[in-house]
Parts: sequence; structure tokens; C-alpha cells
Amino acid sequence: MKNDAVWVRGVTGIQLHHTTNLQDAGRSLSNAVMALHAAYVRTGDDRYSDLITQLKATAAQVRELEAQARASMHELHATDPERFIRCREGEEPWPDEIQAGFIPRHTCKDQCLYHDHNVLDAITQCICGRPPCRACAIAGKP
Repeated sequence: MKNDAVWVRGVTGIQLHHTTNLQDAGRSLSNAVMALHAAYVRTGDDRYSDLITQLKATAAQVRELEAQARASMHELHATDPERFIRCREGEEPWPDEIQAGFIPRHTCKDQCLYHDHNVLDAITQCICGRPPCRACAIAGKP
């Protein structure tokens, strides 16, 4: 069986929007441009210069995609803040991401800022009374 799952960076407490992946891609492309520029400066080889030009164009395209994705996320926040919270909490997928096969984010190991980390200002954000993790319930775990 072929597994086409995408690796998702785990962050306890939120479900990241794909703007984070695009931001990472842009950062990596920028690092590649700088490294190739250093190689070009040392060698003077025009092949590096040509590749730098290509990567700069690709980085610009990624930045544009990131801006569009970020605008979509901000629009959701402005038009439907309750849904935004559900998406951020991992209860449902972001509207501009793949919907099929979505499994809610595991919340069973989330920590409470108030009770687990003694952040007194976080008493209104206490998560201790949440029902059992929906992802575990879907998977058939107790």
C-alpha cells in the first residue's frame, strides 16, 4: 500500500495552517540563494549565477503563494472567527486545505497553561475540562 501522507510539523496546542510550510519553503530557498551566491563569488562559474536567478524567481513565487494563503487565513478569521478557532484547534481542517481523510488533531497530550505551567493569567484558557480526544475516539482508542 502506498502512503502519500505529508509530514506535518507537530506543535502542541494548535493545527498549523499551510502558510507555515510556505514560510519554511521561502526561508530554505533564500538560504539556497545565499549559499549559491557564496559559491559563485568563490568560483565565478556562471552556472551558479544562472541557478541563483532561477531560485530567486521561485522564491518570489513562494512568497506570493504564502501571501495569498495568509490572506485566506485572515479572511476566515475576520468572517468566521468560531470556525477559525475550530481549525486552529485541529477540530476541522482549514477550508483551503484537503478535506478528505481529515482526522482531528490529537489533544490527549495537550498541557494546560494554568494547571501544568502555572501561568496565572491563563486561567480563562484552562483546557483541563475538555472531553476525551476526538482523534483517539475515531481511531478506537479509549
